[in-house]
Amino acid sequence: MNVLLFLIPVSLVLLLLAVWAFRWAVRKGQFENLDAAAIDILRDDSNDRAPGEDAPRNAQAVDGDSNGPPGGPDRAD
Repeated sequence: MNVLLFLIPVSLVLLLLAVWAFRWAVRKGQFENLDAAAIDILRDDSNDRAPGEDAPRNAQAVDGDSNGPPGGPDRAD
């Protein structure tokens, strides 16, 4: 029974902390746009890069030569 005298005030303090945290989150705008994070992962971010930034890497991947530039030491002529 003495445990209840300890647990009731502790639970009330935890409840007040939860209410304070919820009000803080609402005031800071944490719940205003819930869909933005889900949509951001689907957006193509290649438009943010400078033009031609990925072109050399993509050209090597298409050619299948990922070890170095064409005509390098791995090329057997």
